[in-house]
Parts: sequence; structure tokens; C-alpha cells
Amino acid sequence: MTPDGVKDRIGSPPGRVLLTGGAGFIGSSVARALLADGWDVVVLDKLTYAGRRAHLDGLPLELVVGDVCDAPLVERLTRGCAAVIHAAAESHVARSLDDPAPFLRTNIEGTRVVLEAAAAAGVPHAVHLSTDEVFGSAPGALAFDVDHALRPGNFYAASKAAAEMMVHAVAHTRGYRATVVRCTNNYGPRQHDEKAIPLWIAAARRGADLPIHGTGEAIRDWLHVDDFAAGLLAILRRGAPGDVHHFTGGNSLANRQVAERIAQLCGGGRLVHVADRPGQDMRYALQDDATREALGWAPRVPFDQGLAETVAWYRDRDPLARAQ
Repeated sequence: MTPDGVKDRIGSPPGRVLLTGGAGFIGSSVARALLADGWDVVVLDKLTYAGRRAHLDGLPLELVVGDVCDAPLVERLTRGCAAVIHAAAESHVARSLDDPAPFLRTNIEGTRVVLEAAAAAGVPHAVHLSTDEVFGSAPGALAFDVDHALRPGNFYAASKAAAEMMVHAVAHTRGYRATVVRCTNNYGPRQHDEKAIPLWIAAARRGADLPIHGTGEAIRDWLHVDDFAAGLLAILRRGAPGDVHHFTGGNSLANRQVAERIAQLCGGGRLVHVADRPGQDMRYALQDDATREALGWAPRVPFDQGLAETVAWYRDRDPLARAQ
């Protein structure tokens, strides 16, 4: 139901949407939400290590295996679309420190290619997914609003900040305004096992050590991926192209606290402190009151419930656990 005072901008059926990175963690949840909302979904994914065909098994969509930097391919796929959601990205901070080049290519050049194609095709609404990390570490109790200066503190965050500048450049030079979305840490099913929560779940279920960078006091806000997907649907339905939206879960916790909860849920494992990550940002925080008011959106999944369900999801997909 459309909230009071919020206009539904796109009628039903919604139309065709190009979703880049749709075989990844966030993308595959967004694909499911789009399909449930009646969209005709085309996924473009390179199927690198984090994008998996299995994430889309059984879904009635079209999967095109390809690169977001392939301009002719992207141009062909955007024609006739009612919307584009650009979720494709290299996203792991530690990997960006070892080799920034893929992050610069995919996150910056890929964004330019996708947005220029959307502009040329006259796509009514394109949405670019960014991150809270573009602001760098949030001091004290500060939560960054949409207009705060970008001060990225690692190569991944810098590539995403540069991608946002591509959004502005396309708006200025092509007259095409795309929506920018920044969100806090997503969690939930199908996340790659290099990320913190799946890594800790795997370790705890084996009774192994849960590695915690530094003191474990770095603070992150956690947003269930299904809540984030619902927010993107709200943008397509009720948002205006060119807006900037923040999405948070309202679950700011130290990394140590999250790892402790996982160890308790899994009945095993102990926290072990390892060397801190170079350039670690101690706290990320966004202000999303304007988004909640404009879109009539709010997260629905309580963190403890979502974390327990995520642990169960990984457990249920372990053949050894099912056999016991």
C-alpha cells in the first residue's frame, strides 16, 4: 500500500528492468523482490567469484553473462527498459588493498558505461548503488546526511566515491539524472563467505576461532538484505530520478558484539583478535530520516531475528549438517 502523501510514480505492471550484478549477494535478493513485484527482470552479471548462477536458480528471469564495461552489450540490454538498477561492483575492502585495479575498472568505468547507456536509451529511472564507506569513518555520534562531503578511507570506498562522481558527470553532460543509494552493511542469505558474518558463522559452526580485526570495537550498522531490496522497490515506485537516499538498519554494533552473538547461536567458537586491517574505519553511520519519510520505508527485520535466520540458512545448506 502506498503511504499517505507519497505518490506512486510507476503503474502496474512495472515493466522491464536491467539489474547489473544480479547474481551476487545483494543483487540476487533484489532480483527476487523485483520478480515478486511484477517486474520483467534481466540480470547482467560477469559471474566472477562472488556472482553465482546458483543464486538465481529457479527464478523466472533472463541471465546474461557479461561485463558492465562492455558498452555495446550494456547499450543493447538497456533498450526498452523502464528502469536500471546498477548493483554490479567489486566490494571487498581487503581485496582492494591487495589489487585496486579491478575495483577502478568495474566500479568507475562500469558505472559510466551503464549510466551513459541508460541516458542514451531514455530509461525513465536508473538507480546506482553506493555505500556508507564513501564518507569514511564517522566521528563520535555523527551520522552522515546525504550532502556530507565524501572522504573515502580505502581503495574500495574511493572507487565507489568516484563512481558517484560519474553519476554527477553524466547528469551534467548528458542531462540524465540517476538516483544514488547509500546503505549500511547488508547481511542475510547468499552472502560470500569472505564477508564477516558468513565467515564467522562458518568458523563458529566448526568450533574454530572467529577472527576479529584489532580490538573488535569497529562499529557497523546492519541492514537485512530483504529490507534493503524493499527500499529499492520503494524508490522505483515512489522516488524521483536524481534523488539521493540513505538506508540503515538502526543496528549499530561493534564487530566483537556481532561475532559473540554468532558464537552463541552456533554453540561454538571463540573470538581471537588478529592484526587490524590497514586503514580501518572505526565507525560508519548514516542518517536516513528523509528517505523513510519520502518513501514510506522502514526496516522490518529485527537484527537478532535476521541473524538467527541467516545462521539457519547456512546450516540448512550444509550437507553434513542435514545428514546428522
